[in-house]
Amino acid sequence: MTETRPGWALIIHGGAKEIEPGDEQANRDGIREAAAAGGRVLADGRSALDAVECAIRVLETLPVFNAGTGSALNAAGGIEMCAGLMDGRHRSVGAVTVIQDVRHPISVARRLLPEKEILLAGEGALLFAREHNLELTLEESLRSDAAPAQQEHDTVGAVALDSHGHIAAGTSTGGLTGSRVGRVGDSPQPGSGLYADDRTGGVSLSGDGETIARIASASQIIARLRLGEEPGGAIEAVLSELPEVGGEDADGGAIAIGADGRIGWNHNSPHFAVGLISEGMNEPGVWLAKSEDTQR
Repeated sequence: MTETRPGWALIIHGGAKEIEPGDEQANRDGIREAAAAGGRVLADGRSALDAVECAIRVLETLPVFNAGTGSALNAAGGIEMCAGLMDGRHRSVGAVTVIQDVRHPISVARRLLPEKEILLAGEGALLFAREHNLELTLEESLRSDAAPAQQEHDTVGAVALDSHGHIAAGTSTGGLTGSRVGRVGDSPQPGSGLYADDRTGGVSLSGDGETIARIASASQIIARLRLGEEPGGAIEAVLSELPEVGGEDADGGAIAIGADGRIGWNHNSPHFAVGLISEGMNEPGVWLAKSEDTQR
């Protein structure tokens, strides 16, 4: 009997947040652009890693999202970014935290994947980027008047399944407005803000980072997928724990693809900008809240 693989798929998110009036179209357009770019990578037969990096790089250039250009300012008025990438083939991880002066944190994380170290911080992360000739920039170029005044909407992310059956997951964030210098949330931590395993699936989260990390949300979702739960239900069950642990204001959202090709997403935040494209689709589906998606 010949085993049939699911077709390729990519799902991305622009953060669990409340989208301010007037920012709706910019969110839709940015999500559509990033999903389409990553979809073209997969349609060309390239890897899930390539697609995730490509989609997140697009989001890192758009100031309506809190990653790269448009990152939040910490308590000292500076920008410290985090990003993580995980390869489901052999569960390798590359991640950077409180990194400054780089154009694309996700690409620094990607370059770290073959190294022994899985997470580099601050000056060490920047030194690594310099050593490998990755794109640097001045902090001033990451500030944007087009960014929302209060960046409380956390992480962008992507999960991809390629035509060879491999899965990758990634995250990138510009942090939280007014946070302590050196603050690290869930985004670069495997098992908290992201996880990928070809045998089970991949997941990327956004939301109340400290609470997501405290309950190891990505690991919990993966465990539920391993038991056969469908992705949307697994996400909903884990997100329901956030207010129990972090208080009534603790919320979030997550996207996931199972190894069997099932795709799901959910959130308990006011909005969660999501884009999805898979083999056979001419263009991405884009939603700003689960209530807009009547198919999943």
